[in-house]
Amino acid sequence: MEDKKEIRRIVRQRIKDIPMEARASAAERIFERIEAREAFQRAKTIALFAAMNDEVPTAMALQRWLKMGKHLVVPRVEGDIMRFYSYNPSEMVIGAFGIEEPTSTLEILPEAIDLIIVPARAFTRQGIRLGRGGGFYDKYMSLPTFRAYKIGIAFECQIFDSLPHDPHDIAVEEVITEL
Repeated sequence: MEDKKEIRRIVRQRIKDIPMEARASAAERIFERIEAREAFQRAKTIALFAAMNDEVPTAMALQRWLKMGKHLVVPRVEGDIMRFYSYNPSEMVIGAFGIEEPTSTLEILPEAIDLIIVPARAFTRQGIRLGRGGGFYDKYMSLPTFRAYKIGIAFECQIFDSLPHDPHDIAVEEVITEL
């Protein structure tokens, strides 16, 4: 099994090889599949992220889910901690790591989140995830009051049969790709 750094490199190249239009249509299929899930339909508060260039694009889902009346929360990295704040498209700025982040000061506590959509560099079908290496999602999802249903999203090229992982790595309940 390759080491984490090598897997991240492989995935970065695989995603780079996907044309932008194909990424957008794959994202559309991923979010349609999420919307069909009972966990989504029941969820009042959903944690989603503003995607980086090499992740499943989330802008369309943020807009659509807001129109559906979902309370969306997005992360902001503060030092070595990630917190979630209500999403308002007009209150987003480029923050840590060049990612769009909310400027809101009203933190949404972990126990208020019903569903969290989790990014990663790679996943297994069983929900094991390999992140970017910062551990932000693992720390957040291991908070004692965190109870949200966890869905990982990825392009099919990010799925591996197995991945190196540590005991503190938090898996997701399911992984949704475009296929």
